[in-house]
Amino acid sequence: MTAARSVCVVGALGRMGECVRAALAGEPALRLAAALEAPDHPGQDRELAPGVRVGADPKAALARCEIAIDFAIPAATLANLRVAADVGCAYVTGTTGFSESQRAEIAALARLVPVIHAPNFSIAVNVLAWLAERAAALLGPGYDAELVELHHAAKRDAPSGTALRLAEAVAAGRGQSLSEHLVLERAGERGARPAAAIALQSLRGGDVAGEHTLLFLGQGERLELVHRASTRDHFARGAVRAAAWLAGRAPGLYPIERALGLE
Repeated sequence: MTAARSVCVVGALGRMGECVRAALAGEPALRLAAALEAPDHPGQDRELAPGVRVGADPKAALARCEIAIDFAIPAATLANLRVAADVGCAYVTGTTGFSESQRAEIAALARLVPVIHAPNFSIAVNVLAWLAERAAALLGPGYDAELVELHHAAKRDAPSGTALRLAEAVAAGRGQSLSEHLVLERAGERGARPAAAIALQSLRGGDVAGEHTLLFLGQGERLELVHRASTRDHFARGAVRAAAWLAGRAPGLYPIERALGLE
């Protein structure tokens, strides 16, 4: 029997970290081997499993693991990914809100270790992106594309990474460049809606885990594609599934669709 791969959970005591640890318990191909948290976290040195205590030293934690799973903020994720690349630890991250230059650095680091960076690890959301691209291609330019996303009040970035991924899928289906057609704000006298626009609105409030609605609006009819998340568990399960797939692979930046079997 193949030994379980060793995993470091970054942000192990956060909301997503707890979900990832629970999902790891149900994945026989992986085992929790290290746990990272901020140095000032009150849970430092807490034992999470036999021989696994919460620590704050990324190099010490990542050097003894084969793969890391990380849902954090961009600066922290990049700092840890640099260390992972240095010690040869594969990396799965669902952190969103990166700048163009930060995404370029992720791609560069992926030349040293295998990496999966995805805005959403839900299998259903990735199926939704697949549907969005095909719907945009089949419906054509006669249908306006509008996206609405809703998340909890504590979410730091807007629009969500998932909403941008769906907008990219629409643009791909239409053969467009998203950067040339994305609309993130409407205020004042703007004139008629540009026919090729892909518009996105962000709503924040309460404890909503995540909701995305993609509307294709035609003359006399509309098509709506909706995903609603009531917990974070399925995000964690998808990340763990991706980690089990990624461990042991050659360096490279791998698409989440390949890890989930959606390509």
